[in-house]
Amino acid sequence: MSDLHEWLSLFLRWTHAITGIMWIGQTYLFNWMEKAFEPPRDAQAKPNIAGELWMVHGGGFYLVEKQKWPEVMPRVLHWFKWEAMLTWLSGFLLLSLLYWAGAPLLDYGSELPRWKAVLVSAGALAGAVGAYRLIWKTPFGRTEIGGGIAWYLFLVASGCALRNVLSDRAAYLHVGAMMGTVMMTNVWMTIIPNQKKIMAISAANGVPRPELALAAKRCSKHNTLMSMPLLFLMLSSHSASITFGGPHPLILLAVLLALGAYAAHLIREHA
Repeated sequence: MSDLHEWLSLFLRWTHAITGIMWIGQTYLFNWMEKAFEPPRDAQAKPNIAGELWMVHGGGFYLVEKQKWPEVMPRVLHWFKWEAMLTWLSGFLLLSLLYWAGAPLLDYGSELPRWKAVLVSAGALAGAVGAYRLIWKTPFGRTEIGGGIAWYLFLVASGCALRNVLSDRAAYLHVGAMMGTVMMTNVWMTIIPNQKKIMAISAANGVPRPELALAAKRCSKHNTLMSMPLLFLMLSSHSASITFGGPHPLILLAVLLALGAYAAHLIREHA
């Protein structure tokens, strides 16, 4: 049975790492393209083309054009969603295997019974999605800075609260899992549904609704900014003595969440 547990853990880690690389890499590529598009050379002949981009890779040359509104519908449209789902699903199964059924969730003499700790864990993931979506509907969410600060403070407060009921290691990892869950729901609850609505409106010759594209783009940007702090927290267990096991774990959590988001911002804007 112990061998089966180890094999499951290895397989889930492997799957989580591979799908995560695919998802984060694709996210950065598309966000980079948004910044790299240039106006078409013959703008008058292409009024619906917002920008074009030439790229080269592996001996091939590629021309990418961004439509302001979908007019020319291809025979095959490539959707980028399963990387997000498989990354989250493998991470959730790994969380269940190692934390819900293992010791780390309740290290250091926690007084909570295991079933309550599991409820706290699941509630943190669901609560993060609710809090994120609520923030962007409040006055804080009217600006990127206001919404970002509110979300950052929520994550820091969550880390503080989780540390009081779970192990330090579990608290760190759960803040990362909360961001990962929000990122996955951004794809499946906003980005993909909005893209499908845009296509349906276009097919019916309806009135364009640019707010659908803007909402999807905002979520994609948020996913990019959360990716670096998420990666740090997922890897924090490999440096326990200076992260959650250090003298000031909450201060370090707050600092590195901010630094990670800023690093992602720099890569997104200037890479």
